[in-house]
Amino acid sequence: MEKYNELDSMCGISDEELTNRFHEAVRIDNEIKKIKGVPIAKFDKEKRKAYLEYPDGRREYA
Repeated sequence: MEKYNELDSMCGISDEELTNRFHEAVRIDNEIKKIKGVPIAKFDKEKRKAYLEYPDGRREYA
């Protein structure tokens, strides 16, 4: 059984749908940044460090 909070009942969007829309928006934004040549901020789980990834694949750790 899905639980809905007050905001969900007002908008009619489930938490799962909202999460999916958020992930898609981030993916689209990252594609736009690649096309424009702007670096994308990411996190390396193995090294546990943040980095900037440039469109050419280069990584610059913070």
